[in-house]
Amino acid sequence: MAGERTYAIGEGWKSILAEAGVDHVDVLRRARLPDDLLNHDDVRLDTESFLRFFEALDAGVRDARFWVRLTEAMKPEYFTPALFAPLCSPDLATAAERLARFKPLMGPIDLEVRDGAEGLELTYRWKAAAVPASMHGSEALFITRLARLGTRQPIRPTSVIVPAMPRDPQPFEDYLGVRMTRGEIIRVTFDAADAHEPFRTANKAMWDIFEPELRRRLGDLERDATFADRTRAVLTEALPSGQGGVDTVARRLAVSSRTLQRRLRSEGTSFKAVVDDTRESLARHYLRRTQMTATEIAYLLGFDEATSFFRAFQRWTGTTPETLRQQLTAAPMSA
Repeated sequence: MAGERTYAIGEGWKSILAEAGVDHVDVLRRARLPDDLLNHDDVRLDTESFLRFFEALDAGVRDARFWVRLTEAMKPEYFTPALFAPLCSPDLATAAERLARFKPLMGPIDLEVRDGAEGLELTYRWKAAAVPASMHGSEALFITRLARLGTRQPIRPTSVIVPAMPRDPQPFEDYLGVRMTRGEIIRVTFDAADAHEPFRTANKAMWDIFEPELRRRLGDLERDATFADRTRAVLTEALPSGQGGVDTVARRLAVSSRTLQRRLRSEGTSFKAVVDDTRESLARHYLRRTQMTATEIAYLLGFDEATSFFRAFQRWTGTTPETLRQQLTAAPMSA
């Protein structure tokens, strides 16, 4: 089985907490973590310990503005490379894409970015069941902070949706400049013009320095993923070029096809099941996010002919691609 994923939390947090007026040792003790944890670089916590750290932060809150103060204490000099790299971007839209790419290094949360004429839409999905409500709002605080640091302008989101409200949402809303609303997911939207306002912190040379190391770290993290996860990642790239066969995928994973199938069986799945799951996930993405026809999607998913795709899609979803597209586009709040 694959190892437990871990997430970096280093010395920068000691300075951030100090600026926010928080005793980091008290937080660590409440979280049942070593007192000297934040005295070291590149400390890595498993999911349970990572969440305990932030739950301990939240549990110690006596000031309604705490999460805002914490956000304001986040200065570039305290940023990890995974946070500083987005600040080197030419604009918020690019920064969000880079943040999404390296978000798995920062915590058990995925970030999906949609940049279009109607605005920049960021959707966050925690991979953990119990997350303090304040942490939902903190994602909106941080991306807004990043936008303001980069542009030197009072950028504010046009919409903030959270699954659960903080105990006192007013300080969050005062900082964001917009009312938060309840929804099924965490979603932050910015005006298209603000999303492409040039960052004064743009620095291609620094990005060129950070990017290879971040890519290496992401590769290390992905090596800790399940074999099904790794297979799915290869298929996502390989299917559009018609290279989604078991031999090709096995070669890219540097194993034999027999080993690939054996490893998947040990995880309770099969190559065919992972292919179907990946194809269905990609199909839903294309139907929701693009105007491609079902025939175009079929070929992107590696089907030789559209009729095979239609039959498979009916088996996966019980409906047709166009019917599902109508359902997806009519329900913008759905996950």
